[in-house]
Amino acid sequence: MAAPVTAQDNSDWAWHDANGLSRVINVNGTMTSLGASRVHPDVARATAAAMGHFLRIHELQSKASAAIAALTGAEAGCLTASASAGITLAVAGCITGLDPARAEALPRNPGPRSEVVVQAGHLCGYGAPVSTAVELAGGIVRSIGQSTLAMDHQLRGAIGPQTAAALYVVSHHVVHYGQIPFARFVDICHAAGVPVIVDAASEYDLQGFVAAGADLAIYSAHKFMGGPTAGIIAGRRDLVRAAYLQNIGIGRGMKIGKESMAGAIRAMEMWMVRDHAAARATERAALEMWMAQLAGIPGIMPRIMPDPTGNPLDRLQVDVDPAGSGSTAAAIARHLAGLDPAIIVRNHEVELGYFQLDPCNLAPGQAEIVGRTLREVLLSARNIPQSPEDADDARNGGVESYLNWLA
Repeated sequence: MAAPVTAQDNSDWAWHDANGLSRVINVNGTMTSLGASRVHPDVARATAAAMGHFLRIHELQSKASAAIAALTGAEAGCLTASASAGITLAVAGCITGLDPARAEALPRNPGPRSEVVVQAGHLCGYGAPVSTAVELAGGIVRSIGQSTLAMDHQLRGAIGPQTAAALYVVSHHVVHYGQIPFARFVDICHAAGVPVIVDAASEYDLQGFVAAGADLAIYSAHKFMGGPTAGIIAGRRDLVRAAYLQNIGIGRGMKIGKESMAGAIRAMEMWMVRDHAAARATERAALEMWMAQLAGIPGIMPRIMPDPTGNPLDRLQVDVDPAGSGSTAAAIARHLAGLDPAIIVRNHEVELGYFQLDPCNLAPGQAEIVGRTLREVLLSARNIPQSPEDADDARNGGVESYLNWLA
């Protein structure tokens, strides 16, 4: 079994120890449950600096709009509490326009034009159902097609006087075949005068969706971009203004503070000048090191896999043959999460016999810890206790964590 890593192996543990928190190495991804990302010191300084001052929030949102426009190529933008909040406010803005009385009436009285068309294969969960983000605005989800097949005529047939918007979800959680391509989706919706909202919370492509016709695009400021927790709404000026208006109603509970706005603006500025090629090279080096360390281990088949939504990143997929390794992917993932430090792998498809390692969020020195520990664990995988519930525990873990909190 792998020995626990001592505090001297990584200076990052000093913060965890001082605050009484478990030591964690994140090779899962930009997951909210793990804190999403590691914020650059410049972003942290910008966030902290804003906390000592009064200001006009509308002015700061105007600065955010300029930064979002430069980042995405959109006409305008605004910030909110999260990408999920961004979906809700975008839907609400499409329902009400710039009518404050209608904005105040949400969600109890959205009016007759409140349906949001979405492909069945896009009705995923990201910690909560995407349908909930629509319904919080008073929107009515109009699902089209089946989970594995949506056709043009189904989209056309669902659009009518009751349609406020159409939602297109870009995520590793959605079905990746049989869906209406984005360009076609936009053409059909725009021909009927329906605005298209894109949920692209975890996407690197910050300009492509707006350029391809998205009327509103939603991004996370705190995932790949490495900002404080915030959601970015980018798109048509009239619809951005309508989404921002929702702060007098349902958006009040989704508001973002001055400190997160200042940090998000700085994160956007830094993203535009970041050396993305250097970051990819560092990530690739970690992947190749892990591949080498896992080579030849019985029942273990490592391979480098591209991101399913086309983000410019790769992950190491570790396929586990129970007969050869003596264990299962689910049991190994659970075991790694119980170590000190906990190594949290990407396990959302662990019932298919594999887990993945994402190198995007590693602190210096952690890639070596992961490789060394993973090799030791896999060489002795037969000693890892197994349970028929391992895969179920991974699948239900999001809910169980809430149910077990303070229990």
